[in-house]
Amino acid sequence: MKSTFEKMGGTYTLGADGIYYPNLVSTDEEPHYGKYGIMRKTYLKEHCPAMYSLYMLEDRLVEHLNLVDDEAQERMEVLVHQMMERQGITEEMKARDQMEWVRAVNGIRNMAEEIVLKELIYR
Repeated sequence: MKSTFEKMGGTYTLGADGIYYPNLVSTDEEPHYGKYGIMRKTYLKEHCPAMYSLYMLEDRLVEHLNLVDDEAQERMEVLVHQMMERQGITEEMKARDQMEWVRAVNGIRNMAEEIVLKELIYR
């Protein structure tokens, strides 16, 4: 009778001690995720352990975290740019009153990050 591992295409190698060991080869891509990938991983571990385990078993966790991080970074850029345009935050304002510009941009980044976290990280 075949094990579940063998049914999924897995193979075993006989070790020197007479025990068969599974041949585990990671097909995962290299991790390049950053802040948002780490936040997603923590969320999955703490609030969705079944989904986290499934990603781990299917060897897709790093791929998923890379994708989420890339999407979140891209979404942040778009949202910040759109919000700056709508609120009239320009380079002219930056030259005229740097502290006001920093305050406005920080507020925009915080709002954009809340949206990204809700849409992509904590779903």
